[in-house]
Amino acid sequence: MIVLSSSHATYTDITYHIVFGAKHRAPVLEKSRRDDLYRFIWGILKNRQCHLYRIGGIEDHLHILTSLHPTIALADLVKEIKTASSAWIKGKGVFPRFDFWQEGYGAFTVAAEARPALIDYIKNQEAHHAGGAMSDREDFVAELKRLVEAAHLEWKPEFLP
Repeated sequence: MIVLSSSHATYTDITYHIVFGAKHRAPVLEKSRRDDLYRFIWGILKNRQCHLYRIGGIEDHLHILTSLHPTIALADLVKEIKTASSAWIKGKGVFPRFDFWQEGYGAFTVAAEARPALIDYIKNQEAHHAGGAMSDREDFVAELKRLVEAAHLEWKPEFLP
């Protein structure tokens, strides 16, 4: 991404894999309306000059792979996505059992060469979480823990209600 400011160019490649779930990981994001939610979030990102590489998820959580415009703080963007989408979901009755998004989120930087594999991973969330046998299935908490630890961060289970 190139941002022009007066006579100077700013070169950035800030890509984040953002993950967050419904409050208490409730399975409230019905498949029939998820694409509408994804389009709504895409509109927010577009308005903030972010490039959406991929969005996907299942009943209890979302994954967003997006660039971050250098004038926007990550926390502000995530707050806007969660606040605006909550209001939209409730105002339109999109997911009748939806209450709120979880308070926190995961956000992990992504190198350009890792984007294609991550796009495929997000695209295949349903298959990933379906697993084979029940013992092979990875739930949202296990997935988030794996992502946190892969980023060499300390996993703190007490942060999950």
